Amino acid sequence: MKKAFWKEAVVYQIYPRSFMDSNGDGIGDLQGIASKLDYLKELGVDVIWLSPVFKSPNDDNGYDISDYRDIMDEFGTMADWEQLLEGIHGRGMKLMMDLVVNHSSDEHAWFMESRSSKDSPYRDYYIWRPANEKGEEPNNWVSFFGGSAWQYDEATGEYFLHLFSKKQPDLNWENPTLRKEVYDMMTFWLDKGIDGFRMDVINCISKTPGLPSVGEDRYAWGGEHFMNGPRIHEFLQEMNREVLSKYDIMTVGEMPGATVDQAKLYTGEDRGELNMVFQFEHMDVDSGPGGKWDVRPWTLKGLRDILHKWQVGLEHTGWNSLYLNNHDQPRMVSRFGDAERYHKESAKMLATLLHTLKGTPYIYQGEEFGMTNVKFPSINDYRDIETLNMYREHHIEQGKPEAQTMASIYAKGRDNARTPMQWDASPNGGFTTGTPWIASNPNYVTINAEQSINDPDSIFHYYKKLIALRKQHAIITYGRYELILPEHDEIYAYTRELDGELWLVMLNFFGGEPVFELPEHLAHNARELMISSYDDVDAAQDIRHLKLRPYEARVYKLTV
Repeated sequence: MKKAFWKEAVVYQIYPRSFMDSNGDGIGDLQGIASKLDYLKELGVDVIWLSPVFKSPNDDNGYDISDYRDIMDEFGTMADWEQLLEGIHGRGMKLMMDLVVNHSSDEHAWFMESRSSKDSPYRDYYIWRPANEKGEEPNNWVSFFGGSAWQYDEATGEYFLHLFSKKQPDLNWENPTLRKEVYDMMTFWLDKGIDGFRMDVINCISKTPGLPSVGEDRYAWGGEHFMNGPRIHEFLQEMNREVLSKYDIMTVGEMPGATVDQAKLYTGEDRGELNMVFQFEHMDVDSGPGGKWDVRPWTLKGLRDILHKWQVGLEHTGWNSLYLNNHDQPRMVSRFGDAERYHKESAKMLATLLHTLKGTPYIYQGEEFGMTNVKFPSINDYRDIETLNMYREHHIEQGKPEAQTMASIYAKGRDNARTPMQWDASPNGGFTTGTPWIASNPNYVTINAEQSINDPDSIFHYYKKLIALRKQHAIITYGRYELILPEHDEIYAYTRELDGELWLVMLNFFGGEPVFELPEHLAHNARELMISSYDDVDAAQDIRHLKLRPYEARVYKLTV
């Protein structure tokens, strides 16, 4: 396995709207981010990934871009952005930008031209189709956000495809002129000095020719025709050839529906595509047959089997991204830990998992001191388009009980991750002096960055230790992963091995006190405790039959 900075890096994701507001308008901005760079440097992260900061009408909070080469007014100016980049580089960190090129905003100049006339030179930048023989949508696909994936446009009497909001028309990657426009835009940002791209739903850019319907239902999920489509590898290899290969950068593709075998193709080092992918299999571990909002209890076996499959699958070909939450997912300590009874313990245990598996770990803002899900009293307190669409469909149109609908939102809604960053115990958690664009989680009074920094036994300081450990020991980045205790209901345990060095990771995933039984083949003469989530561990304790405390995590170096 070749060495690379992006394999050794720890990435920190910033959702700019919710991170830090510098001017009191209630919306996070670039100067706010710049004011917190020393905090991120202290944490120890190497790469900052910014969710989109480009011009946008904000139908989907910046993932609907109206100008790819300019900065959203609410966030600041290009001069602010350049100053931020300088501040990041000056502290020895790197900047990864979000690339959103499956779709644009319907307010982008390309689309306004495209819809103006069937003869427009920009018409073919998007995917237009006439109604079918019944006078209905061209096919029966539904969008990721619910409802038909087609929108009728009266100006030219045709439908355009939108896999997301109707204000996010899909770009037509079959058009080589459009692809060149995208590559020119990417080059524009790379020449400004950025260090990589996180690519939004990039495996959706190739659609099955003819855009066929799925089954006989009026509306159906058509993912088989727009995820991992027939020309996806051709497009990514062209992008790499034309742009990415000319720079020393990191690339990660967000790829819903990608399998291990597909990820090997996307991330194989000899294939000239991407460095790594975000896969979603583990994010569906608590989804029932009805999808995301059909929330079911997850099991350790279910989660472990998925993570194990990806660890083993990409062992020799490709590279893993390690994450348990982001701007589209609920808070990991609420979802996979116990935010009520074992907040600190479970947050530390989950962090140990992410920072000792093989791959590049991603920290989502606030995770490093244990921000939690939020339960707003009313649907009117929510801002996320996906959440609002779901509430309308499930409760208002289908008549499902409001309590049931809200329970799903409390568990899985994207606004769980988007409440303002909790900096301190002052009003709105120190995020803004004004009225925040979305309400703060009321627990900012007790869960915040300042409190965590001032507590030596805090989640924040544990993250610092994990990140430092990773930088000091190549085994965490490059060592071989091997699962032990594969059937245990409460403990996830594995080893990492590199050049004759062997580490043991043991994670108690619940609030009980299970006994860890050391497998015979790991019988050892000596051991060294490298890190533990409880600060009072007896380093000389016998680990052959070890009772673990609730949510306890330990990492040992073994001499076999």
